[in-house]
Amino acid sequence: MSASGELAAGLRAWRERLTPQAADLPANSARRTSGLRREELAVLAGVSVDYGVRLEQGRASAPSAQVCGALARALRLTDAEQEHLFRLAGHATGGGRVNRLVPASIRRLVERSADRPVAVFDAGWTHLLWNPMWAALMGDPTSLPEGERNVLWLHFVGPSDCRVRRSTATTAFDASMVADLRRSVGRYPDDHSLRQLVDKLSARSARFSALWQRHEIAEHGPALKTIDHPDVGSLELDCDILTTQRGDLRVVMYTAEPGSESSTKLTLLATIGTTTW
Repeated sequence: MSASGELAAGLRAWRERLTPQAADLPANSARRTSGLRREELAVLAGVSVDYGVRLEQGRASAPSAQVCGALARALRLTDAEQEHLFRLAGHATGGGRVNRLVPASIRRLVERSADRPVAVFDAGWTHLLWNPMWAALMGDPTSLPEGERNVLWLHFVGPSDCRVRRSTATTAFDASMVADLRRSVGRYPDDHSLRQLVDKLSARSARFSALWQRHEIAEHGPALKTIDHPDVGSLELDCDILTTQRGDLRVVMYTAEPGSESSTKLTLLATIGTTTW
């Protein structure tokens, strides 16, 4: 069987074995199967029903790494199953390529951190996973085209990181992020997506291009940030970055000092929910 056929069969089997209860969905209506419907999986993964059907029928082109990650999360795949999914879709790790697989343990960490904004990025700072509090604070990444869900792209080209207040620290942030990206490019020399990101940023941002030519290498670290939110106002938050030992993923978490005004605003934000960018 071809890779597309194996992928189609796997997606169908994984969907049919996952019960609505396990996916936190209501199961009151009559069903032909105990598993999820295609429509339900499409909603959970953030893809169109038509695209999901074509994937299950082996008629769609290989899904992107971000779509694979969304499907793995929605289907509650194990680490081994997720690795198999990525390999069938042409995104096998190794050989100098960035890992874009989010282990089940990291998915659980994000899902259970309901009271604080948490997101997971790959080594090139592309969004892989986030919780509702992250979307509420920073905007829902699904409202952006898939190719723009990257911190460097949003910062240097797009307007969508405008909630982070610009300050004298912005210059240091710019340099740190570019140096971190160059470090990743060196670590993953065969990753086409990283090279493509650098080329696109260099063509669209004179600031990025100038910093890239400095050839600085560094690991981007934590910082204190001011977030200007349209609904709750200004928040002073610690932005911590945890790097996984396996996979070089970046887990970013925002927290507020206990008892502070910003802590109260974060609690309020949890009740308001997500807003658009």
